[in-house]
Amino acid sequence: MAEIVAPRLASTILLLRDKVGRSEIEVFMMVRHYEIDFSSGALVFPGGSVDKGDKDIIANPALYSGGAGLDEVAQSFRIAAIRETFEESGILLARPKGSSALVDVVSAKEIEAAHRASLCEGKTAFLKVLTDNGLLLALDELVPYAHWITPEGMPKRFDTWFFLAAAPPEQLGAHDGKEATDSVWVSPREALEGGESGRFKLPFPTTRNLIKLGKQASVKAALEDARGKTIVTVMPVMTRLNGGRQLRIPREAGYDGEVFEVGALG
Repeated sequence: MAEIVAPRLASTILLLRDKVGRSEIEVFMMVRHYEIDFSSGALVFPGGSVDKGDKDIIANPALYSGGAGLDEVAQSFRIAAIRETFEESGILLARPKGSSALVDVVSAKEIEAAHRASLCEGKTAFLKVLTDNGLLLALDELVPYAHWITPEGMPKRFDTWFFLAAAPPEQLGAHDGKEATDSVWVSPREALEGGESGRFKLPFPTTRNLIKLGKQASVKAALEDARGKTIVTVMPVMTRLNGGRQLRIPREAGYDGEVFEVGALG
């Protein structure tokens, strides 16, 4: 029997904004580089693995707000989500110390220009970026949305928390050109249509969360609907049938079904 690979802890954020002139929302998404060994070429939300530096930040509560009542693991998921989103998009969910408002777009661009590249290259730590710029991570801006674990039997597995967050005003974001080759603000409807037409490659969890998100007409409605909801962990069980594959997930997870035929898991 093949050894079951332990999943790596990871986080992702669905950054939301209202679509101008329409009663629907847009979400920031990126196209993964084709040489990346997980979800290569796929359209995904920004995110990545929890790392040691995220736990170093937990040890200094002066560097984040909204962590009260959360255990260390929950805090690490949120810190990783914000860090990875900054690394992959340049969008920063943080506040200047002493302010209740998120960092403004001018300051965010200056911080990005000074630190993003070196952070991505491992030449500096996120903790140093925060301390040098007098910032507090806005953990309270993140609303838990979903929890997915890659199926057993896959060679690379992740234990991933998905969070919703309203995008900071005027922070538009951009891919890094390395891990991601393109980025776009797109409505769930448009992303799903692109998946059907072949314009986009959508992993199964991304597809299901886009369908779920597309039921909401505004950022406010999406955040209010998600707050306080019980999150049912989804670890799909894969079976092969008539040359194809089926994934079974808990019906109570809220994805309008239990058994789905799929191509790639992503």
